[in-house]
Amino acid sequence: MSVETMTASEVMTRTLVTVEPEESPLMAWELMWRAGVHHLPVVDAGCKLVGVIGREDIAAHWSGGPAAQSEAEVRTLVRGRRCPRVAPDAPLPEVAALMLDADCGAVPVLGPGEVLRGLITATDVLAALAGRTPRRADDLADVKGGLFHLEPVPPVTRP
Repeated sequence: MSVETMTASEVMTRTLVTVEPEESPLMAWELMWRAGVHHLPVVDAGCKLVGVIGREDIAAHWSGGPAAQSEAEVRTLVRGRRCPRVAPDAPLPEVAALMLDADCGAVPVLGPGEVLRGLITATDVLAALAGRTPRRADDLADVKGGLFHLEPVPPVTRP
């Protein structure tokens, strides 16, 4: 299959680490670090997309140290920002052009009801160009994104 005929669903990452709008930038940073990802979709309780944040967004917002970052919400990082999105059947060349035009490193793929189905990153586009797509769209049609949530554990103090 050539890159020109590939669709978003054939190259998107399907198992995702997501964050809720109420989470803190500190927690989002921790999720990214632990999962080894550069982008996190921000989704509400119904898996509807609110936006996408990247490491650069958190770094640009960072001020006041960890305490200040644990009190903020990631919704403030995506509020008012344009977030291009595509359908699963969008041709890969159009997705790549959209990413270039919007100057973004990740584009969410939305299915019926505007529900998040996957995420296409610049790495996914490069992998497709290199012929390294590990799966076909119909092989994983029922796979849904996974929500991973971490809770901080305070240190134990001994008397």
